[in-house]
Amino acid sequence: MKRIVYREWRIQPERYWGLLAILGAVAGIAGLAVLFMEHEGHWVTGMTNEVVWGMPHVFAVFLIVAASGALNVASIGTVFGRTAYKPLGRLSGLLALALLIGGLLVLVLDLGRPERLIVAATTYNFRSIFAWNIYLYTGFVVIVVAYLWALADRKGGPYSKTVGYAAFVWRLLLTMGTGSIFGFIVARQAYDTAILPPMFIIMSFAYGLAVFILVLMFAYDQDKRPLGDVMLGKLKNLLGVFIAAVLLMTLMYHLTKLYGAKNLGVESFILVNGGIYTALFWVGWVLVGCLAPLGIVYHPVLGKDRNWIAAAAAMVILGGFAAVYVIIIGGQSFPLQMFPGSTILASGFHDGVNGVPASYVPSIPEILLGLGGVSVALIITAVGVRVLQFLPESLADPVVDPHLAT
Repeated sequence: MKRIVYREWRIQPERYWGLLAILGAVAGIAGLAVLFMEHEGHWVTGMTNEVVWGMPHVFAVFLIVAASGALNVASIGTVFGRTAYKPLGRLSGLLALALLIGGLLVLVLDLGRPERLIVAATTYNFRSIFAWNIYLYTGFVVIVVAYLWALADRKGGPYSKTVGYAAFVWRLLLTMGTGSIFGFIVARQAYDTAILPPMFIIMSFAYGLAVFILVLMFAYDQDKRPLGDVMLGKLKNLLGVFIAAVLLMTLMYHLTKLYGAKNLGVESFILVNGGIYTALFWVGWVLVGCLAPLGIVYHPVLGKDRNWIAAAAAMVILGGFAAVYVIIIGGQSFPLQMFPGSTILASGFHDGVNGVPASYVPSIPEILLGLGGVSVALIITAVGVRVLQFLPESLADPVVDPHLAT
């Protein structure tokens, strides 16, 4: 590979400030939505006593999971020694930090009492996975900052591989911890399974890479920088592998559940008669999020068209939101069994085998809060590439692969 030169994002000022204005407006409206929910209380949201994690958690979990996956690009170059991916390491680290901050911001502002975060930060119950995650999230930020220093500063060069290994292991632990939040909840039949942590890891690979591809294509297109077919092809093919892995893990998850007779009810709810959750599973998670982009990526013609590659990445992201929605909201909506195995015991609180699914309709403030987290992540990314040298000046084919030089 030829010597890589990094430059700031030199998009036209009017476009740059216009982009920041749009993102800032979304973040500002999200702030107003937070103040509204804080003042009125969570009764103005769609959340209930049965569904306590709503749309903001869907956004937060997706962003946190995608943050881990976005860092995978840097890990491929540093940890696995794939030279072609090394120029993308800086952008990979920046995007990982931005997505994590955006996700955590949504999570904190959805607590109902954000000022009590200091209690969670100083008082720990280490039998709770939530206490573990505080260390995982803060540790991720520290390690990624050190990783970026090692990648960008000559003095840090000798430490890049060591810090890269630490970042690789830590992000796996972070995603596993996020998946364990649900896998450790034995009271919810849709959650209680050890396959959720590794499934979240695989999902992070796909969702994070899809976000990375869209950000990379947009940045290079707006700045008129060369982005060759070799680099885009590598990322596209890698995305196809991750999509197939998500599809496989989804199949394994539901086969594991179906193997136990006690889970037939929840599986029937998600796969057959769950209404919106069944539709989101088959149309959103499976079709839009897996099968359609997989077909595009490996199509002999569409797989070489940049517009279709961007469409495939966007489909993966939409499918990811559908998947997280089904897992979080659908898992809570299925009636809680207070007395497993009972066929007659139920109460008026929608629990038991004779209970009815909980109702949940996302409110506008919840959706605005989630979109605010996305906008904050994009603002951090846009400002970062504008003021610091995160982007290679060229990713043309002869730069990525010298054998193609004429």
